[in-house]
Amino acid sequence: SMKQMNESFPKYFILMGFTKYPCLDLPLFFVLMTSYIFTWLGNITIILVSQLDSQLQSPMYFFLTNLSFLDLCFTTTTVPQMLFNLAASNKSITYIGCMVQAYVFHWLGCTECILLGIMALDRYVAVCKPLRYSVIMDHKLCLQLSNTAWLFGLTNSLLQSTLTVLLPLCGNQVLDHFFCELPGLIKMACVDTTVNEITLAVVATLLIMGPLFMILISYSYIARAVFQIPSVDGRLKAFNTCSSHLLVVSLFYGPGIYIYMQPSENGPQDLAKFLTLFYCVITPMANPFIYTLRNKDVKGALRSLLRRAISSKRI
Repeated sequence: SMKQMNESFPKYFILMGFTKYPCLDLPLFFVLMTSYIFTWLGNITIILVSQLDSQLQSPMYFFLTNLSFLDLCFTTTTVPQMLFNLAASNKSITYIGCMVQAYVFHWLGCTECILLGIMALDRYVAVCKPLRYSVIMDHKLCLQLSNTAWLFGLTNSLLQSTLTVLLPLCGNQVLDHFFCELPGLIKMACVDTTVNEITLAVVATLLIMGPLFMILISYSYIARAVFQIPSVDGRLKAFNTCSSHLLVVSLFYGPGIYIYMQPSENGPQDLAKFLTLFYCVITPMANPFIYTLRNKDVKGALRSLLRRAISSKRI
């Protein structure tokens, strides 16, 4: 009936956000706004430097550019809506907007899981097979690996998000979250959601633990190869490059494991919200700074581009 249709597909959702602590709205607004600006500045810088400097035309920076673009999309999917709701008294989102946000956010999150695993594989080839690195990791293979990550993430999002969207809501419009994420949407359903929760947990386990296992295996071989490098400078360069990637992996995977790989009724909701905020806002902001601050090549390329820009203005 039309009534049942309206209850299952309401016109809008009310986002609860951090309603237990309304005094946090204004500070959180400025924190999010600042982090969003730095996210754009940092990731756009990485993309421009990687594209404009000929010395950075390598597979590592190809994947880093992919990661930066992914992080820009990731934050833009959620942060503008979060800022609007923090500044407005009406903390809502349209049904269509919520569904688009859920689909896109899950797509990008899955893609990043796979991409971080691919980046570890790239580091393994670079450190353990340095003489054959350019032959193995040619441009064609890099494109294939990148496209696989994006397509696999999209396929999984279409499956998981569609299963969630089809759940009846029975008129429930209140979402205890600050944006539309699948675990929060599943909790709104008025039917047994065991199948959805198990499906989400199983696929999340494969998507998280699969790349994570590949990362751990890759870095076990990398560690053994690094300790065999006779030059101290060579060991430090390899360690700095790999430690940056490992830090990014821990910042992204840690919260994801907590949120997606446990039953929805377990764990305090406030902690889940904080961890979600961390990996969808803080991690994308931190990634470019982690890579630039610990990477001499990127810092050198950035200084070179700045000098050229300043000299061209003087002319």
